[in-house]
Amino acid sequence: MGKVIVITGAGVGLGRALARRFAKDGDTTILLGRTFSKVKALADELGEPHLAIECDVGLPDSVQAAFASIAEHHGKIDVLINNAALYEPFKLRDATDEQILTTAQANYLGPIYMCRSALTMMEKGAQIINISTESVDDDFAMLSLYQSSKAGMERFSKSLMDEVEADGIRVCVVRAGPMLDENKEMMNWAPEVGLKFFEENMAIGRNLAENPITNVDSVPGLFRMLIDLPPDFRIRHVIAGSRHP
Repeated sequence: MGKVIVITGAGVGLGRALARRFAKDGDTTILLGRTFSKVKALADELGEPHLAIECDVGLPDSVQAAFASIAEHHGKIDVLINNAALYEPFKLRDATDEQILTTAQANYLGPIYMCRSALTMMEKGAQIINISTESVDDDFAMLSLYQSSKAGMERFSKSLMDEVEADGIRVCVVRAGPMLDENKEMMNWAPEVGLKFFEENMAIGRNLAENPITNVDSVPGLFRMLIDLPPDFRIRHVIAGSRHP
């Protein structure tokens, strides 16, 4: 019997690739995204019973409204994948209030809001997968807010693992490296931002042009494996990255 899987940031990139894989496998996907047109287009592509819901994970009211909609269609959910994130390079001295706030909301508070609501619809055997980044441990210029917000999410996840252990709910953190989607696009930054990011990282000895980048379609098998683990086994932390073939 297929699982009910909630995916945030499902309209593009890895979120979309995961939804397509799970739908192909016979699971029911609930697609959450800030831009409704993107998740709606994917839900239409996948067909029934897949569901698109507009949701900004960084806003608690939006998350609660999304789960109210989910509850209208499903009595419980089996898997939550916190994939949505804001990845924008900037130096702190140049950061606007909005950049600081939205980064913290999307990358740190968003998974917390999502987990809080999801747990009310989860039973023994359910699973939460929080997606992090390789840059938590590696040095990158202009990513202090992105790195620290993801590091905070990892620390939250570790505590949550212990909190829900007695309920039979598993929590896993997946650190992932850079990926390209089907359109060969990774980021939609302004050209000058991308150039500055490249130059600042070159200055600290990191040549981004030499970093391997994987395709999002190479990754869903890992998540399939995590979701299908036997109930008496768990994986708490996965580090997955791209490599030169």
